[in-house]
Amino acid sequence: MTIRILPAVGDIDSARALSTLLSQLPDAEPAAPVPDTTALLDTLARLAAESLDELPEVVLVHERIGPMPALDVVRDVVMRFPAVGVVLITADTSTGVLTAAMDSGARGIIGLPLGYDALAERVQAAAAWSLGMRRHLGSGTPELYSGPGGTVVTVTGAKGGVGATVTAVQLALAARASGRTVALLDFDLQSGDVASYLDVQFRRSVADLAGISDINPRVLQDAVYTHDTGLGLLLAPAEGERGEEVTDRAARQVLQALRTRYEVVVVDCGAQMNSATAVAVELADQALLLVTPDVVAVRAAKRMVRLWDRLQIRKAEETLTVVNRASRGTEIQPSLVERVTGTKVAHVAVPAAFKELQSVVDAGRMQDLDARSTVKQALWALAGELGLVVQQEKGGKRRKPSGDRGALALRRKGGDRGAVTLEFAGMFPLLLVVMTILWQCVLYGYTYSLAGNAADEAARAATAAAASGAGAGAACQDAGQENLPNAWQDAVIECGGDGTVMRATVTAQVPLFFPGFDAGWEVEGEAGAALEGEDDG
Repeated sequence: MTIRILPAVGDIDSARALSTLLSQLPDAEPAAPVPDTTALLDTLARLAAESLDELPEVVLVHERIGPMPALDVVRDVVMRFPAVGVVLITADTSTGVLTAAMDSGARGIIGLPLGYDALAERVQAAAAWSLGMRRHLGSGTPELYSGPGGTVVTVTGAKGGVGATVTAVQLALAARASGRTVALLDFDLQSGDVASYLDVQFRRSVADLAGISDINPRVLQDAVYTHDTGLGLLLAPAEGERGEEVTDRAARQVLQALRTRYEVVVVDCGAQMNSATAVAVELADQALLLVTPDVVAVRAAKRMVRLWDRLQIRKAEETLTVVNRASRGTEIQPSLVERVTGTKVAHVAVPAAFKELQSVVDAGRMQDLDARSTVKQALWALAGELGLVVQQEKGGKRRKPSGDRGALALRRKGGDRGAVTLEFAGMFPLLLVVMTILWQCVLYGYTYSLAGNAADEAARAATAAAASGAGAGAACQDAGQENLPNAWQDAVIECGGDGTVMRATVTAQVPLFFPGFDAGWEVEGEAGAALEGEDDG
């Protein structure tokens, strides 16, 4: 059996030494070492998204890996990818470290300096365990294994008051409305408002889970409030000072517990950066950064992105910025935000329409926001773009859009396309009236132009006929008729002398919508030409 091995080693020399030893193992297929915990989790998630069979049998985690502590990343890998055997490489092989590694889910430890025999023994044991686990998971209890777990989406405000909580609540409601199981976690630990937006009073909070080392389903169920909408709410503590109890370790355990139980976990991170929100952003499948189209907010977003990058939490290109309260009249447009922050900007921009929100915010009934609200339509379209909602197939089966193409298709079908259709349907009667009036004005002007031109030609023809002694009236009539289209042939043409000037008048009917349909509207064109050979006296 070929053993696929993924090493996670931050030190270059240690990575080189480990790769050399792994290449000597029989039936081993070592991958290139990943340099940090973020790269490790991203690599495993990408492989799992392609196929669960693409996951390596063994993951080797070096004790000096960062930025996440080694034991924490071992626990995270085991929780998200339970069929992968994880082995810890450490210089401390004491009983305490061994016990801690086993508690985290590791299949063993390998002491430093590395030795071939110890490495081969632990790798083969972990690979054998992984093979047995995959057979077990694939033969009778497939429901126990859900791949990388639920989708975690964090919503962070570039600064206070940009709409992070409204966005988080509406994304969660959109995902729940499509039939998915959804948890909404309030990590704005000092001033979280999720409870106020959904009119909830509950004595338990995320701080009550901070001191629990093993968050089992029963413990989690006691702390989560099941809302009338079906959302599972894990609220911020009512006493803001208790937020300090939620350490990075506690935050990681809470997120792991939620993602194993719910298909979607939406995290409201507020606008403050602390250890809990840093862990959430780092572990998130999608990290949203809310910004409003003003200079202060855009600068704050740029600072936040740089902070995440310095702390190795998340790269700018892995962050999705959402422009809230957008309008076409503002100088700062999404394209400018994208250039300034270096992030990707969501296709959906949320319009500035606070009046739509005011009543439901004051009542604490965000779930009652009108479906016709442009804010709700935009935020639910954003949920489609993120792939948080599922489409219904024939037979009642649910299908989740996969990748950007599926997200964009769903967004177009459920968001922009529906909104544009509704707007067009409402505006169509007005557009029809305006177009009709404009067309009638065109016909009026065109008729006036025809009458003026015919009068001019008639006056000239009558002048020439009078000079040659022929009948001026007949020449006038013929010339006027010749210069009028068929639909205007019923015009009245009159010519007569006025001293030394021959004057012609053409009275034409203005058509109603189409030439030939007269409504009794008339326009009159006049012209004159000097009579030739007339004496002054």
